[in-house]
Amino acid sequence: MPTLVLTVNRQRIEREVPREASLLHLLRNDLNLNGPKYGCGLGQCGACTVHVDGVAARACVIPAHGVAGRTVTTLEGLGTRENWHPVQQAFEQAQAAQCGYCLNGMVMQAAALLAREPHPGPARIRAELSGNLCRCGTHVEILEAVSRAASTTTA
Repeated sequence: MPTLVLTVNRQRIEREVPREASLLHLLRNDLNLNGPKYGCGLGQCGACTVHVDGVAARACVIPAHGVAGRTVTTLEGLGTRENWHPVQQAFEQAQAAQCGYCLNGMVMQAAALLAREPHPGPARIRAELSGNLCRCGTHVEILEAVSRAASTTTA
């Protein structure tokens, strides 16, 4: 098996990984990082969203070896309980989680948006999150949470 070297949540990882393994498989099964979820397996629902070099990406369709030498951030690496990322804090304050299926993807997609564009308007937030599926209908709370995080982000 080829050796893969990358950085995950600020830690250097060096591991033998099968060529056919997806990034999601590596994160969940090998590194025990359960923030990214397996949803559709086709990169269409957003449940598996992570950041690769700061850009939101769908881990289920990225080969693990495709991120060799790069930096991956999962929900676990975005913030901590003691020092939450503004999006995580806003989701908690707005009670924007219900079943949890979409939570990882929504938070990671929103964090990537705010890193690029600290103060997006409601239409921009809706457009950015439109590729993330929410099965239980907490859309209003999710949009409120991202708007709240945007209002606390410093440019």
